[in-house]
Amino acid sequence: MTIDLYYWPTPNGWKISIALEEMGLPYSVKLVNIGAGEQFDPAFLKIAPNNRMPAIVDPDGPDGLPIAIFESGAILQYLARKTGQFYGATARDRITVDQWLMWQMGGVGPMAGQAHHFLSYAPALDPPQDLPYAKDRYRREVARLYAVLDRQLARHAFVAGDFPSIADFALWPWAQNWQGQQQSLDDKPHFRAWLDRMAARPGVIAGKAIAADRRQSVAQDRKAQEVLFKR
Repeated sequence: MTIDLYYWPTPNGWKISIALEEMGLPYSVKLVNIGAGEQFDPAFLKIAPNNRMPAIVDPDGPDGLPIAIFESGAILQYLARKTGQFYGATARDRITVDQWLMWQMGGVGPMAGQAHHFLSYAPALDPPQDLPYAKDRYRREVARLYAVLDRQLARHAFVAGDFPSIADFALWPWAQNWQGQQQSLDDKPHFRAWLDRMAARPGVIAGKAIAADRRQSVAQDRKAQEVLFKR
């Protein structure tokens, strides 16, 4: 049965489109234009009460009944359990996957997001908000996190071990935009190799391509800035 994916082409949206492609699950894309404020639509809020995408509705949920799920990490865990894929083969594997998934949710995602905001978006606001302290703080924290990731990838081909997992699907969409976060990979060879390894996967290519033509630069869109940053 077809899963409804509520989506916009952003790193958090890519996490789920990549996972669905990698897992071979049938899905239908329901675009949620966050720059136009569609995430505040009452119908969407019934599915995702935190007014954030992505979200899914699976008509074949537990006990064969429909289920709506929001929060990208929870969706990834649900899909991995549902399919028995990309969660490792043992209980220890799953613990490791969960650790790195939580690390992405609590660390890389928020810190990289703040880096993008203060490095790219805030200086373009009206009036401009060019804040050296914030820019330096988040740039340095992202660098620290990527150094942690590089050390982990020196030991394994993928984030949680020698197998691809939902932790990779969560991390790659944010990490692949390292240049936008003003990072260097010169001292992170294992991280660079992993980025390339992930980027070559057919599921990653297909998942990132969903609605790619709808992606836009918020730095130049005053209406989107009002919706995303001031509402």
